[in-house]
Amino acid sequence: MTYSHRRFKTRYVALRRRNRARLKARPYLLPVAGLLFGVAIVFAAVLFGGRPVSDFNSHVVDISVDDSQRVLPTRASTVAGLLVNLHIKLAPEDVVEPAADTPILEDNFRVNIYRAKPVTVLNDGKKIVVLTAKKSARLVAEEAGVTVYPEDRVSFARGTLAEGVLGEKLVIDPATPVALNLYGTLVTVRTHAKTVGELLDQKQVKLAASDQVQPAPATPLTPGLPVFVVRSGTQIQSAEEPVEPPTQTVNDASLSFGTTVVRQAGMPGKKLVTYQLELRNGQIVKRQIIQQIVIQEPVPRIVAVGKTVNIPADKTVWMAAAGIKSSDYAYVNYIISRESGWCPTKWQGEYGSCPPYHGVPSSGGYGLGQATPGSKMTAFGADWATNPVTQLKWASSYANTCVSYRMYCGWQGAYNHWLSYHNW
Repeated sequence: MTYSHRRFKTRYVALRRRNRARLKARPYLLPVAGLLFGVAIVFAAVLFGGRPVSDFNSHVVDISVDDSQRVLPTRASTVAGLLVNLHIKLAPEDVVEPAADTPILEDNFRVNIYRAKPVTVLNDGKKIVVLTAKKSARLVAEEAGVTVYPEDRVSFARGTLAEGVLGEKLVIDPATPVALNLYGTLVTVRTHAKTVGELLDQKQVKLAASDQVQPAPATPLTPGLPVFVVRSGTQIQSAEEPVEPPTQTVNDASLSFGTTVVRQAGMPGKKLVTYQLELRNGQIVKRQIIQQIVIQEPVPRIVAVGKTVNIPADKTVWMAAAGIKSSDYAYVNYIISRESGWCPTKWQGEYGSCPPYHGVPSSGGYGLGQATPGSKMTAFGADWATNPVTQLKWASSYANTCVSYRMYCGWQGAYNHWLSYHNW
């Protein structure tokens, strides 16, 4: 052993002896240090739900792709960033729900990737195969280059070997075009009615006693058949007006609560409004509506709305401690995730990770619900600047306010307001 090694060993042994002597002289040092360390851990757990400060810009996502489901953490800020990080490649025909530019703002966020598959479109005796992941039958028909009218019936079905179709098929049942002449105004309408009488009933044509219908109501409809509704001795005027498309909402368990996906944009329809005119000295003095018929049905706008609620346990503990009803948890999680990312020390305008407590801004939003100013939470507890439960008590009071300038009247009302205005 060299001289330097012997010297180091001698010093190390002497240091250990001195440390043991200090512990014997002050036996309380070790338990006190352990207690302080434990208090620090508990404080962090209470304040941040056991989650490291640096992980507040990380979220857990539930992604479904290629017939498999994965749950994993990510620091990606958008769905597009997530796909890049996971090296998931998309074909132009693939569909991602929600859209690639959707921000990831909460845990247990669901992402679904639908791979394009061949679909055989059957139209007028022809077969057209398209590669698609669309869920709207009308959109698939458009991709195949087939003109589909709003009155046509379009549906998916399973193909059979007998018809030479493997996999999914798209069946188009076209409506019959009819040339309807209503009081001198000629319009083309499409229908699945079988007779002239059924057509008039379907279009809600109200016949007066003096009205004449040609051909007879029992006449079978054929493509292009002219149908006349005539009223003699009366001045008539007609005008086309738009019909707004209805919105169909579909609850989808594959999407997170609050996520919306437009699966069909919708298209306005047309209606023919017929007026009976009253003239005096050649001037119109009165117009009375005698008919309103839809000559082209509107195509509905289809919106898928996520309904799956999966909130991390630490957040539900905070909400329960703040006295929030469990039926409101989904609304609270949606709003707080977007206001602060569940960070009780976040100033308005701060992005990314949750910073440690660094004071309170004199103006601007602060805390979980971005109270403006933060000091308005004082009434709910002296620890309002750092305690998430205290901050949620204020937020709940704010959400349940029912006054003329803020008619939330509950967390659901606050959630509906946030959907429309992206603030509260």
